[in-house]
Amino acid sequence: MNDATTYTPPKVWTWERESGGTFASINRPVAGPTHDKALPVGERPLQLYSLATPNGVKVTVLLEELLALGREGAEYDAWLIEIGEGDQFSSGFVAANPNSKIPALVDRGAAPPIRVFESGAILLYLAEKFGAFVPEDPAGRAECLSWLFWQMGGAPYVGGGFGHFYAYAPEKYEYPINRYAMETKRLLDVLDRRLADRRYLCGDAYTIADMASWPWYGGLVRGRAYDAAEFLDARSYTHVLRWADDIGRRPAVRRGRMVNRNWGDENEQVPERHDASDFEGKG
Repeated sequence: MNDATTYTPPKVWTWERESGGTFASINRPVAGPTHDKALPVGERPLQLYSLATPNGVKVTVLLEELLALGREGAEYDAWLIEIGEGDQFSSGFVAANPNSKIPALVDRGAAPPIRVFESGAILLYLAEKFGAFVPEDPAGRAECLSWLFWQMGGAPYVGGGFGHFYAYAPEKYEYPINRYAMETKRLLDVLDRRLADRRYLCGDAYTIADMASWPWYGGLVRGRAYDAAEFLDARSYTHVLRWADDIGRRPAVRRGRMVNRNWGDENEQVPERHDASDFEGKG
């Protein structure tokens, strides 16, 4: 370990100052709203409040896939939540998600409206509501849900762990980067071995397990997450690369990646989505 200093934790931790680094201004040790602001509401049955981070992309990909299947009632309004500006701490957003994390969904097609938060919960809710992308047989369903929760369980290691210390921390330290890079590579190896003899995580069926995993692991191996593909030796995960490219070519996935995106190539940005016409001239 090459850390310049050794930290001795106090008996009781207190929040005395910002920790520095990207997103430091919005990190805090308490919950609840910081300001009063109602969420916008559109005309569609489903109201999504999100940003095109990997967790946000999971849901917009599923919604676009449901619309591609022609599922009635799957039309949605997608509203941009600027996490860097603290939109997730508004009173309206906290009412939709007390954890103040994107994405949050409100199903106004139900009476009374139903809120759903946490990306995995939203995927499962929508898949069950519209009868798609979750196997119906007990064994297939169990496998799908196992891989869905595998991704959810690994996300803090890949994002808050590796992503933070490798890309966002104000200073680079060997120990946390090595620790989380090791775990991220282990998860990539789990995925690569799983995909060695099957097209998708659950075999031939494309499911919400793939939609949950693709924005994270597909992003890592194709250089869209943390600019870390070379560092993680992404080329060695040949089955993940094949899977990532296969899913990435799907028209609904390409649309889903654009929704609630307000950075990068303007041709790939749809900051708010209210209708299919919002994609015209994009991509």
